[in-house]
Amino acid sequence: MEQPFKHPSFFPGNTPEAEHPLSLYLSVWLLLFVLSAFSYMVDYMNFEGILRWFLITALSLLKGGLIVSVFMHMAWERIALIYAIFLPPVLLLVMVAIFANDGFAINLWRTTFG
Repeated sequence: MEQPFKHPSFFPGNTPEAEHPLSLYLSVWLLLFVLSAFSYMVDYMNFEGILRWFLITALSLLKGGLIVSVFMHMAWERIALIYAIFLPPVLLLVMVAIFANDGFAINLWRTTFG
């Protein structure tokens, strides 16, 4: 039976059985530390309004993505990454769009006939 193709960058050596190097985990840990420092800098620099919430959300998503992809080994599981990471937010966005449309319709009915 033929093995499915996996990009070589997913494996530290020539074989899928090889372990990931410790430097990968240490570099991700260092990057998480830097991103956390940026998150604290958002508060320290007194950003306000939409910029503050955008930066906090973007940095949190970056940190969460790193943790899930490297420490939970989702980066080496493509289908698991799609189902566990991308599908739920897409479904939530669809649900929010449906609720927003319903809310606009209710608001229109209330302003028209209320």
